Amino acid sequence: MIEYTKEELQTFEDDIKNEFIKGNIRYPIHLSRGNEYQLIEIFKKYNIGDNDWCFCSHRNHYLALLKGIPKEWLKNQIITGHSMHLMSKEYKFFASSIVGGSLFPAVGVADSGEHTFCFVGDMCSLTGKFHESVQYSLHFNLPITFVIECNGMSTNTPSYETVNIEHKHDSSIKTIHEWENGKVIRYCYERKTPHINVDQFVSFQ
Repeated sequence: MIEYTKEELQTFEDDIKNEFIKGNIRYPIHLSRGNEYQLIEIFKKYNIGDNDWCFCSHRNHYLALLKGIPKEWLKNQIITGHSMHLMSKEYKFFASSIVGGSLFPAVGVADSGEHTFCFVGDMCSLTGKFHESVQYSLHFNLPITFVIECNGMSTNTPSYETVNIEHKHDSSIKTIHEWENGKVIRYCYERKTPHINVDQFVSFQ
């Protein structure tokens, strides 16, 4: 695990934002401003390191950095259009732009005995495939930890309103389901960037 400060993570994404504004990134990007503190704490608390797999969604730049992926390689991947589906076998990192697209591969890797962390959004955590993955992992006692990153939004729609669930936004990191070799934890954060790209119109030449 490479340790980053909140400011260092923000500086990297500010650089990515500027590259997008200049027209150097001609593909979708999903920035993570507002989600620094909790991710740093999770990586420290659970000692996520080189031997752990990390599976996640399209909003993955901070996770990639914290997992130890070099900034230069990551920036090149983003500029060349791979922001939403970063993958590296060397760094044991897998991201999917499909909602829940990382769940079944994460469970499969955990089923092989390798410890796995799987990060999902709050709307994804309300889907059937999430509950299937958790139940399978529970009953087979797999070495996997699911992390729900709750920003209260599904794209631009309030997540919990869509399923009529009362939800109190709470930034503390809480274990909401636990078993012998794994757990489901959840925390909330306030999204400081648009769902996609940046908060201004960009003209590509």
